[in-house]
Amino acid sequence: MVVKTSFLRGLLALLTALLAFSAQALTPPQARAIADGDNDTRAQALIEAVAQNGDATLAAYVQALLDDAVRVSADRVFIVRKDGSAVDAATGAAAQLPGDAQDVTNNNRMRRELQSALAALNLFSPERDARAAAIKALADEVDDSKLPLIDKAYAAESDGTLKERLNQLRAYVLVASPDRNKRLEAAQQLAGSGEPAVRALLLQRLEAETDPELRTVIAAAITKVESRLAWGERAGVLVTGFSLGSILLLAALGLAITYGLMGVINMAHGELIMIGAYATYVVQNAFRAWLPNFFDYYVLVAIPASFLAAGLVGAVLERLVIRWLYGRPLETLLATWGISLVLMQGVRSLFGAQNVPVENPAWLSGGLALASNLTLPYNRLAIIVFAGLVLAGVALLISKTRLGLFVRGVTQNRRMAACVGIHTARIDTWAFALGAGLAGLAGCALSQVGNVGPDLGQSYIVDSFMVVVLGGVGQLAGTVWAALGLGLLNKLLEGWAGAVLAKIMVLVFIVVFIQKRPQGLFALKGREA
Repeated sequence: MVVKTSFLRGLLALLTALLAFSAQALTPPQARAIADGDNDTRAQALIEAVAQNGDATLAAYVQALLDDAVRVSADRVFIVRKDGSAVDAATGAAAQLPGDAQDVTNNNRMRRELQSALAALNLFSPERDARAAAIKALADEVDDSKLPLIDKAYAAESDGTLKERLNQLRAYVLVASPDRNKRLEAAQQLAGSGEPAVRALLLQRLEAETDPELRTVIAAAITKVESRLAWGERAGVLVTGFSLGSILLLAALGLAITYGLMGVINMAHGELIMIGAYATYVVQNAFRAWLPNFFDYYVLVAIPASFLAAGLVGAVLERLVIRWLYGRPLETLLATWGISLVLMQGVRSLFGAQNVPVENPAWLSGGLALASNLTLPYNRLAIIVFAGLVLAGVALLISKTRLGLFVRGVTQNRRMAACVGIHTARIDTWAFALGAGLAGLAGCALSQVGNVGPDLGQSYIVDSFMVVVLGGVGQLAGTVWAALGLGLLNKLLEGWAGAVLAKIMVLVFIVVFIQKRPQGLFALKGREA
């Protein structure tokens, strides 16, 4: 008997009145017929088995066939487990695999048949995830023969989300139906969707439709779907812009202290970010080698490690070079630029010139799906939260602690601070180390969203300076607003003009803004100025 091209078309032709699966068990002759013979015979046997059997034994058998774990002997069919043991395919009882048992091979056509059968069986599975996967698999083949099965599953489904997916799957079928009224009903129903796949399906049907009224309805449905998709895309741009702004904020916070408060033009700030990222890489490798069971928590150790590594380098840099160049901005710029080259070459010598892999822990992998075209990656969300926590910590440190009081006193009036007993040289070292440590935290965060290499810091040094200057030198609030504003502006312009032109337009905007308002968004007032 020649089997129809679509597995479910043939299946449902036999099952129009038998949609409620019976409890009959898979029999040895059925198991053998599905595994042995030509493809047409096997596919027909599979259809009949699904028609008569709805138990877990058949589903397990079909999955074993897909996994190439079935062997056939002269009189029995066996499923071979991963540990090498065998069970009878029909009864599930343990069995001794005979020496003459041969592998069952499946070509692409047979695999499609098996996958369709498994989807049909899983549509009534007690497990929600299995039913969801079955609905997704059935969506790949849309025709009228699926309607009875979908209607049966819809009536039995208790989960509201899956019920809605089944209803949409029904509309997928009806929109290609030869019945005009069914196509009309489907187009009206699909108009409420926000799925990109629905838009593609409606566009395809619009090209094939000849009825003028239906073409109008389908076109209106496409407009509604595109409107919903557009809102998802706009929300995605805002979230991406906010994420970029958080990254810029982390990169600029340290510079807000070293340049904004201390007046040091530190061209090695980007390399301090790079050191934080490489410290994260080292901690990751240490966990992988010595604490593999706790690998998902390496980030919690990498955060203080990156802060301390970059802070230590910053303290050494201030002690050996920067402290001799205070009040000499050109010499400071040239010296720190030279140090940045030394740091990059040192990293190349230690870790190589190629990028190194930094893996996200399991809890930072994946994303939160808010819509069909809007998924918020967990690592980006974590950076937004992390940036907020770091900002709050810096604000409290500067405004509420003794060290913050000393830093503000030294930066505002060094000689008066020395007169009241403040060790200004020590405070300079602590302040510069703090700014460098914050750069290291930025590197730790960046390692979770991008490549880690010797040139990592070069991508953020210019943006960091732009954020600090635009926000207002010495103003943390200005740094926050400038970082978030530039992140959003950059992503909005990227969608309109492309990445390169967007960068140029942002730079032009900042130049024009500084020309009109040299003090930045937030200017120092009163005695602070």
